Amino acid sequence: MLSGPLHLYCAVMNSLGIDKAPAATRVVVAMSGGVDSSVVAALLAEQGYDVLGVTLQLYDHGAAIGRKGACCAGQDIHDARQVADRLGVPHYVLDYEERFRRDVIEPFAAAYAQGETPIPCVACNRTAKFRDLLATARDLDADAMATGHYVRRVMGPDGPELHRAADADRDQSYFLFGTTREQLAMLHFPLGGLPKAEVRDLARRFGLSNAAKPDSQDICFVPNGSYARVVERLRPGAAEPGEIVHTDGRRLGRHDGIINYTVGQRRGLNIGGRKDPQTGEDEGALYVVRLDPDTRRVVVGPRAALGATIINVANVNWLGSHGAAGQRMDVSAKLRSTHHPSSAALFLDDQGGARLELVAPEYGVAPGQAAVFYDGDRLLGGGDIKRADPALPYAPRSAAGTSPSANSRLSSRP
Repeated sequence: MLSGPLHLYCAVMNSLGIDKAPAATRVVVAMSGGVDSSVVAALLAEQGYDVLGVTLQLYDHGAAIGRKGACCAGQDIHDARQVADRLGVPHYVLDYEERFRRDVIEPFAAAYAQGETPIPCVACNRTAKFRDLLATARDLDADAMATGHYVRRVMGPDGPELHRAADADRDQSYFLFGTTREQLAMLHFPLGGLPKAEVRDLARRFGLSNAAKPDSQDICFVPNGSYARVVERLRPGAAEPGEIVHTDGRRLGRHDGIINYTVGQRRGLNIGGRKDPQTGEDEGALYVVRLDPDTRRVVVGPRAALGATIINVANVNWLGSHGAAGQRMDVSAKLRSTHHPSSAALFLDDQGGARLELVAPEYGVAPGQAAVFYDGDRLLGGGDIKRADPALPYAPRSAAGTSPSANSRLSSRP
């Protein structure tokens, strides 16, 4: 039997949920040079963590210096260094150009040339940021890595989960569906519970030089938003001309390369007004329904031809607590980052893919984009859209999930 005072050991977790004093907890902060990641570094430094700032040089930024609205450019590296100096934390710049070209730029160009609409930011998160940078953080003996993404990391019964950000207008969970459980164990997102306005206020309070810096808008390696020109330089054959044909087989015109079009596009077809060959009536607006890289054809049709209720998904990353192959799960799904979630039934297979059956049609669903699945605010996972097929909507068994938006925006290049 024990005698004397009874001393109970109580583990005291720090604000990151790590059983260490902040000063003994090393955190690598991915600093892009923007206000969000800068505020993350400032918050953690203020709390006494051992902060190391790391900025990735992802492409040849010489021509991009001074160009606003793009991440990871030369000016952004300078801004990140200034913030680190202000906070008194070490700052490192890592040259990831070769791996970024291999893992992000080349696959982007290849997919674009095949008529898909890829999301390079998803590929960057999957590879350079959450795979390679995390490995570097471990090499630096870091206990955690933090980023400025607007998403919430919530501890659930089976470990950390990803949830939508508190600020719905800033939520970035759609772009993080490829995050793995292993990565999530080390990742932290301190801004997930804050609105953007409060983050700006914090930047001013910390006296950060980039407090008023505009948010990134463009893909970092695409100057002036000209995706087609980047693809044409990397895949010259993708710019070959071809025919614009109607879904009924009629030849309506010529185009100067499928890389200039995307599923759901209405403007810029340059085929003029068309009349129904049987009734003589105005057909109304025509949209890009499909791109065929093998025949170099752009297939167009009425908006109704864009409606899809069956979505085939590949390369699924699953973060949910269950998901047996063939089991039906009622979820809400986002098929574009700007879309409202739609109610759907999800069926995972045993090959890393899934079939998504929507309650109501979505319009302009483009191969190469992402289908991301949610249970309420919790991110369950997602994958790459391979094909979208018209079909009768399934009958929902319950009212669970979010109703599909009646104003779903048509697809466009990211």
